[in-house]
Amino acid sequence: MAGRSLKDQGVDGEIVPKQFYVKEAVFPFVKFPGVDTLLGPEMKSTGEVMGVGNTFGEAYAKANEGGSVLLPRGGRALLSVREADRQRAVDIARQLHELGFQISATRGTCRSISAAGIECGIVNKVKEGRPHIVDMIKNGDFSLIINTTEGKQAIIDSASIRSTALQHKVSYTTTISGAEATVLALQQPDELNVHSLQELHR
Repeated sequence: MAGRSLKDQGVDGEIVPKQFYVKEAVFPFVKFPGVDTLLGPEMKSTGEVMGVGNTFGEAYAKANEGGSVLLPRGGRALLSVREADRQRAVDIARQLHELGFQISATRGTCRSISAAGIECGIVNKVKEGRPHIVDMIKNGDFSLIINTTEGKQAIIDSASIRSTALQHKVSYTTTISGAEATVLALQQPDELNVHSLQELHR
């Protein structure tokens, strides 16, 4: 692309950076009340940011902050995940508990978490009666929500959770991988190191 071979440019081997780099898309959902935050194939982002860190968790935390997503440092976390994600959700719940979060979950997820010896409160799904998840989000009961779904009906049913979380500025992730990355970011100290571009280039 540069019109010169890599050899001519002094590159004679793979360059493996010492740091981790995480690129994060920035979404304008907050400007469009009522829109569903679940991502699909269509383009919704308005830009992107990059976080650089000595660990993946540090880089991911910085990428979130750069995209105006401030992760909570405590409070109550809600987990409601599809059956295929339950074992990974148990590990996430354990790590969140160790970080000082209180854990709540919908019935199926709560059974798995409680069976692992982690204290967990039960929360009603919207169709199970009040007070339910949406009521509790409106009341400010949750600081973090992890909600993975499967199937068209489940996605439709959970749309009100996503839109209410957005409206009330509650951190929210819809994938189990995103939840694991969030935990790694939360394990980083509040004061993060700044890496200058000059330092990284050297």
